[in-house]
Amino acid sequence: MHDEPAVTVLRLGHRPGRDDRMTTHVALTARALGADRALLVGDTSQSKATVEGVTARFGGPFEVSVVDEWRPVLREWGGRVVHLTMYGERVQDVETAIREAHTDEPLLVVVGSQKVPFEVYDAADWNVAVTNQPHSEVAGLAVFLDRLFEGRELEREWADAEKRVVPKSTGKRVVDASEER
Repeated sequence: MHDEPAVTVLRLGHRPGRDDRMTTHVALTARALGADRALLVGDTSQSKATVEGVTARFGGPFEVSVVDEWRPVLREWGGRVVHLTMYGERVQDVETAIREAHTDEPLLVVVGSQKVPFEVYDAADWNVAVTNQPHSEVAGLAVFLDRLFEGRELEREWADAEKRVVPKSTGKRVVDASEER
């Protein structure tokens, strides 16, 4: 989709039963809006399976993995780290610097759910807020990725899709991708 190094989204703080849909939506948003991979921490195999199913049906590439611990991922990351938090710097004030840094290095975008440990704030190259108001981490991730890619992710071509949504002003139409070839 893009020529820059990879973008990986790391989802922290999954609470089984409470965050199942939200964790799934974080990964689906990462996929749809240009990230290359999502790392889901903890008991998130159901979210992983859902995202893999969507990727199989609607195309990729996109990778989703479950990791037991987030600390080693953060500690061993070989690029820059963006932590999305309402307490961070305004996205509009730092997006250019992040985009410029991302031309040379992979980017890890950390998205929390519950209270995020202070070590995440310390490890981040940027603590970034999409507004300094409480809102959904899914919304924050979507806005951040759109700003990072400057809208290019909306033109993405999806490889190996079984299904394709046909844009319409009203109604729904999903076609078998193999019929279009």
